[in-house]
Amino acid sequence: MKYLVRDKLFAIGDDYWIEDERGRHAFLVDGKALRLRDTLELKDPTGLVLITLRKKLLSLRDTMTIERDEATLATIRRKRLSLLRNHYRVTLVEGTELDVSGRLLDREFVIEYEGELLAHVSRRWFRVRETYAIDVVREDADAALLIAVAVCVIRMAEKEREPSDD
Repeated sequence: MKYLVRDKLFAIGDDYWIEDERGRHAFLVDGKALRLRDTLELKDPTGLVLITLRKKLLSLRDTMTIERDEATLATIRRKRLSLLRNHYRVTLVEGTELDVSGRLLDREFVIEYEGELLAHVSRRWFRVRETYAIDVVREDADAALLIAVAVCVIRMAEKEREPSDD
């Protein structure tokens, strides 16, 4: 199933809807302002928090955690960087690893498990530049988790691009 995102520059406190392919609200990304660390919540249309994304405060590399029911579900770190593609590794709490690779800032990337495609993020399906889709390929996949991963790595890539205050 494809989910549509109207792209914008992400900032703390920004809220936006992710719609299903029929145009119905599927998930709300709720940016939590005035928090000590970068925090986002992925909610269902009724307002129920499905997943919480948090930036780790003390880590050598930029790291975010994905939490469900206040328990850590996964950790996301940048794997390696090449000139054309970003690579992130998503380590689920039970040890499973997902690989995220592609051009994140262009919204052209994939999420894979052991070489098997789980989700494809692309702008190619749309004429409007500010819109991209998250296509969850496997029917048995956890759509909320894969959408959270996509939102998280895009946010991390945007933050890396920002000039540092050092």
